[in-house]
Amino acid sequence: MRRRAFCFALAALATFGDAAAVEFARVRRGLKLRFPFDHGAHPDYRNEWWYATGWLDLADSQRIGFQSTFFRVRTGIGEKNASAFAPRQLILAHAAIADPRVGALRVDQRAARVGFGRAGYASGRTNVWIGDWHLDQRDDRYRVDVRADKFAYALTLVPDGPPLLNGLAGFSAKAADAVHASYYYSRPQLKVSGSVTLASRTQAASGLAWLDHEWSSAPLPEAAQGWDWIGINLDDGGALMAFRLRRADGTALWSAATWREAAGKVRILSPNDVVFEPGRQWRSPRTGIAFPVEWDIRVGTRSVHLQPLIDDQELDSRHTTGSVYWEGAVTVSEDRREIGRGYLEMTGYGERIGFG
Repeated sequence: MRRRAFCFALAALATFGDAAAVEFARVRRGLKLRFPFDHGAHPDYRNEWWYATGWLDLADSQRIGFQSTFFRVRTGIGEKNASAFAPRQLILAHAAIADPRVGALRVDQRAARVGFGRAGYASGRTNVWIGDWHLDQRDDRYRVDVRADKFAYALTLVPDGPPLLNGLAGFSAKAADAVHASYYYSRPQLKVSGSVTLASRTQAASGLAWLDHEWSSAPLPEAAQGWDWIGINLDDGGALMAFRLRRADGTALWSAATWREAAGKVRILSPNDVVFEPGRQWRSPRTGIAFPVEWDIRVGTRSVHLQPLIDDQELDSRHTTGSVYWEGAVTVSEDRREIGRGYLEMTGYGERIGFG
């Protein structure tokens, strides 16, 4: 469950044609995902993203979180125009470091049309880039390279097994109506090694990460204000993905979860088996938006508690993907005992999010 970038404004719309006339590929129940092919881009679909997050231990014993997200957007603009300047596909990217010593996110973001060597993607394997930011997959290892003004990281992510398919064999419903769905898989328990540069100092880094890959052409249900999502690496080797779509009044519209046990057994949970209960709130001093930064979540017969690494993990992406959201490192406990770490994402606490 990831945020969509189609709300990115394109002034060239009038020049290159009407996106509404374009037929985007549809997500259909029963399609079997194929690997390694489906690790790559699916340019016939409207939106797609590759999303890596994780906790890192630095050489100086500090612990931080990192996020790296690459979006591909088929705009539907200029598809019959021969000009290389027609913005048929866009790449957008967000990168962030959550550092308790700073108390807020270090953030950078980029956007560019595909072509002219500025940005692009590959089919058949994960390989997406914008400038000198890259997410590249070779021999089922991922390499993430980000160089921003205030931070940089160069990380290798190694999976512990095959992709974890969410929903019905990768068909992830977002409502009872099957038109609201995506293709969605995760790569939990990624072993991380590499380096991080902060304040002009480069250090060795190691830890665990999570990678999501999702693609679709459908908007969210009309009643959805936003969503809450978690991707958690459990200390016993298991993994938990859960999300809910949320109405404007805060009640759940749709929920789902995937729990991979330490022994490898995977349980797909239905909406009735997933309950998000918000707790303590933090209010942004910049936007005034209040986000619940602590949660109690029931997944089947188990209940877990989420607590943030730092409260201020707000990311303002209004000049790229058009939204303000909270994306941050969290610890997960059960019966007051820490059982894992991961990331929490919350959208729609300010303006409504139309794509998800």
